[in-house]
Amino acid sequence: MTAGGFPEDAVRARARRGAAEVFPPAGAYGSGVFGAGHDGPAAPTAGPDELDALRLVPPVFMPRRLEKLIELGREPGHDDVDLRTRIGGFASALPLYLSAFGSTRAGSGDLAVAAARQAGRLGIPMVIGENMVPVHGYRSVLLARVEAYTEAAAGGAGGVVVQQSTEDADSEVWNLLYSDPASRALRDSGRLGFELKIGQGAKPGLGGMTVVGPAEAERLAGAGRFTLGEELGPDGGRLRCATPGTFTEEIVRQQLRFMRNNFPLARTWVKFHPGRDIGAATGTAWAAGADAVTVDGAEGGTGWAPRAFLDGVGLPLAACLRVIDRPEGASLLASGRMWEGGRAARALALGATAVGLGRAALLAVDEDPEHGLERLTEALALELRLLISALGQYRPSALSRTDLWPPGTAAPIAPLAVPAGPRP
Repeated sequence: MTAGGFPEDAVRARARRGAAEVFPPAGAYGSGVFGAGHDGPAAPTAGPDELDALRLVPPVFMPRRLEKLIELGREPGHDDVDLRTRIGGFASALPLYLSAFGSTRAGSGDLAVAAARQAGRLGIPMVIGENMVPVHGYRSVLLARVEAYTEAAAGGAGGVVVQQSTEDADSEVWNLLYSDPASRALRDSGRLGFELKIGQGAKPGLGGMTVVGPAEAERLAGAGRFTLGEELGPDGGRLRCATPGTFTEEIVRQQLRFMRNNFPLARTWVKFHPGRDIGAATGTAWAAGADAVTVDGAEGGTGWAPRAFLDGVGLPLAACLRVIDRPEGASLLASGRMWEGGRAARALALGATAVGLGRAALLAVDEDPEHGLERLTEALALELRLLISALGQYRPSALSRTDLWPPGTAAPIAPLAVPAGPRP
């Protein structure tokens, strides 16, 4: 029997494997990273999304270039673009940060330590994802990355931000790190931060998920901190699920107040999934005093996620940025399929302060554990300088929506489409 025009292969795969087919192949766990456009029988590779489809359009008349010419006493070039950026209370050499990799096997081992070391040398902030401590342990994984970053960091740029989820709170991750002598140099120099994780782009509305072997499943089940779900492979691998947490506007306000009161020397960040009320959510966080708000678009995600989520749940990053009204001086961080300067420049023009490297960073350090991330960042920074200069500007923060034109239109991108919610 055949079924032309119908996803026959995907249906047959489900008939053979059942619930295991809801996820990418279990054998790819630990060696693959996942997000929108992931190849599979139920999720064909996606084409360009809305953010990539936008065109950066330089003007003919450039008053800022004239100002720069007068300042320098010569014609300015792309090397005169200053990429230094203030990101969530940290000084950063670039409008970039290292995104959280989560507690997946691919993002928890030697590659994560190599990425931390290179991020420290680059002088960009690094985020360490949720569930590291309850799954892998405090010193062997989380602290190893903090120490690698700190040892490599030069000058006063950069910083380390550590997420905390419901399961992390039970392990008192923030308390452990805040009082640890190993983090004292970061804390006392204002380069330590904590991020309240409310969601993630790969699976909005769900908590973290990984695949664990039989022995680890038994250990985690005994600890009682995670839900162990279906078997996903012939080797007995099980789905490990964390809870997503429950949030309202008042809960977010109280959580951020708690963070500021209990950890006064740490920067306060909050990360949202790409929900339909993202404008109101970001406004609530800024009004409550968050130093940075991270929005993870539906394209984002290095971790394990159901196929139905990878291409069909949550707002794309461009849609999120179009409905967020960032107050003057606030930090808005954007992640989701970032790897080159064009996409980064479009996100900055839509209001982001900086963009995060997740899957791209892991692939770069996998290619070269010593310098891969540095070279990737070098290429991205050059593209940013070229693009920003071509638009007649000399700082990332000078980009705006007037620099972006949707395809097939005769006008720049429209202003905010909906009210953004509370503002400070």
